[in-house]
Amino acid sequence: MAEIITMGELLVEIMRDQENAELYETGTFKGPFPSGAPAIFIDTAARLGVSTAIIGGVGNDDFGKNILERLEKDGVDVSHVRKSEERSTGVAFVTYYSDGSRKFIFHVGNTPAVEAKAPLNEEFGDVKYMHIMGCSLMASKEFAQEILKTMHMMRRRGTKISFDPNIREELFTDPGVTDVIREVMENVSVLLPGKEELLKITDTSSVEAAVRKCFESEALEVIAMKNGSAGSRIYTRDEVIETGVYPVRQVDATGAGDCFDGAFIAGLVKGKSLETAAKMGAAAGALNAAAFGPMEGRISEKTIGELILEKRSL
Repeated sequence: MAEIITMGELLVEIMRDQENAELYETGTFKGPFPSGAPAIFIDTAARLGVSTAIIGGVGNDDFGKNILERLEKDGVDVSHVRKSEERSTGVAFVTYYSDGSRKFIFHVGNTPAVEAKAPLNEEFGDVKYMHIMGCSLMASKEFAQEILKTMHMMRRRGTKISFDPNIREELFTDPGVTDVIREVMENVSVLLPGKEELLKITDTSSVEAAVRKCFESEALEVIAMKNGSAGSRIYTRDEVIETGVYPVRQVDATGAGDCFDGAFIAGLVKGKSLETAAKMGAAAGALNAAAFGPMEGRISEKTIGELILEKRSL
């Protein structure tokens, strides 16, 4: 019985082993690493002791095995992941630059990563949150509609929707994506954008205006805005909570935002305050950034608790 579910792409990530190496240049890579923003999110929540499940698809191949074995080891229910005999597992190639930017080449379309169907109504019990990633909505028109179908079904059952716009410019190629995002935004209870994503999805020029526009939706309860090294800012209709970051030696920022999401929602499921949930998110993001690979950080209830305890004034 899952308390948190997500539906989205499962893929492996193959990464340049040093900064500023162009993807078009012949060189070396590291990987495969289990990845996909929904997978990183749900794996983080599972490692923090919350019951979780993911709906998705992989190929019946070694890359699919790489992903599923990691998720299962960390406690994620993968019984709703379809294994395809016809198509291979999705792959993302990524390189990083010294200014913090990155570039992707995605092999996701026409893979099992975007072929999962909405589950039957009786397949899940008392789910507290369904989490949606914007990149999942951009990967395929058909897959986006299946996610929307699942979202509406879960909302009718009393499940809250959390949403990270997680905009990937490489995937944001269809104007119809804007309509899909608008439909999700009308149903979201917890919004987890980056600062620039918040401005983009609201078509505003200031955070204050963006927040006001978001709260026009009656469903919305919380905005947890992530702003990199500046920390996060949690908005409700009545208060604003500022949290900083935990200093670590950053090795790889991949997946840090997705880990923040997973720990934040796990905190809410566990009944933590918004401030504590934000600290959990910041700690998870920091731990993940201290390791190479999109979900290789030493994230656990113990390590999160220790990091928060060591820096009480965060």
